[in-house]
Amino acid sequence: MIDLQLLNHLEGFLTESRREKFNRVLSGRTKHFTVATEDVYQLHNTSAVIRSCDVFGIQEVHIVEEVNSKRIDREIAMGAQKWVDLKRHHHVKDAIKTLKQDGYQIIATTPHTNDCLLHEFDVTKKSCFFFGRETEGLSQEVLDAADGYLKIPMAGFTESLNISVSAAIILQHVTTKLKQTDIPWQLTENDKLDKRLDWIKKTIKSYDEIVERYYEENGLSEEFK
Repeated sequence: MIDLQLLNHLEGFLTESRREKFNRVLSGRTKHFTVATEDVYQLHNTSAVIRSCDVFGIQEVHIVEEVNSKRIDREIAMGAQKWVDLKRHHHVKDAIKTLKQDGYQIIATTPHTNDCLLHEFDVTKKSCFFFGRETEGLSQEVLDAADGYLKIPMAGFTESLNISVSAAIILQHVTTKLKQTDIPWQLTENDKLDKRLDWIKKTIKSYDEIVERYYEENGLSEEFK
């Protein structure tokens, strides 16, 4: 439960332009779509996918590190990991189970006999787009669990794109189409409040001291903190 008085107090330490930017960005955020990367080997690829998620308003990214476990490349993500929620999984089956329990259909981004071209994709369904390893692609476990298969139409000699490029193309397309629908794709009001507080924590260096002083000045005991 968010303490609204505390939240308003903390926002007083932000510049007006920063507060306006938080609200503007949150108005375009969604959990209707999410992205999962499976054991991506090249560090900059995962980082670039996270950056694309931030750019196109995807609030959550699932990172499966069953084989390859690497830190996020801060330089390439360019701070996007501060604003996007990273969900880490050690096993792909756990990631799939969690996503399906949360109501997501699993969409494998790979050519398949039953695949769907990007412009034909039904954006009204809550979906997680899975991207696989650079050379091997998605594991058989993901392919078997997938509810659908998605590919980007290509007209050249090259038959595949870099994972980060594919993610950017797909996310730009589906989020643009999503915002043209009437379905409630935005974050809930509670989610927005949670993110406002979370982003403030990541913005104000003296956050802990300010909160402690706030409770002391308002005579609140530790149990209300």
